[in-house]
Amino acid sequence: MEYIFAPWRKEYVRKVSKMNECIFCRAIQMKNDRNAFILYRGKNNFIVLNKYPYTPGHLMIAPYRHLSSFERAKKESTDEMADLLKLSLSVLKKKYRPHGFNTGMNLGNSAGAGVADHFHLHVIPRWIGDSNFMPLVGKTKVVIEDIATTYAQLLPSFQRAKLRSS
Repeated sequence: MEYIFAPWRKEYVRKVSKMNECIFCRAIQMKNDRNAFILYRGKNNFIVLNKYPYTPGHLMIAPYRHLSSFERAKKESTDEMADLLKLSLSVLKKKYRPHGFNTGMNLGNSAGAGVADHFHLHVIPRWIGDSNFMPLVGKTKVVIEDIATTYAQLLPSFQRAKLRSS
């Protein structure tokens, strides 16, 4: 068995385990999208940058409704989430030109969910060679762009975006 170490996530995991409030619900309630790093608000879901990204452009799509169970979500919400995934992939391809993407959900604590009570979809741009020796040897993650810069890079594209029906 091989292990993938991510020591740079330690700060995040410690914070989340001590938090009594949901990071997604708190972001929605902030009413300041720039401070919350919310890029887009749909009818049922919103797109927000991950404050502890694996790579620049790592974002999440979450429903407004605080719900741990994807299968219990309304069809309108999950359909819109799929549309927002398409939009996110399109914007990230144009702005960052990644070689590929990781997308997915970690449903439940045992599946690695940092926030298990509010399901969300990760969208992570990937480049060949974006993983290197630094996290393993130096216990340091090299992220080439800070979150405020990422937000500034992506926001105009999301502001211009219109979801396509069909």
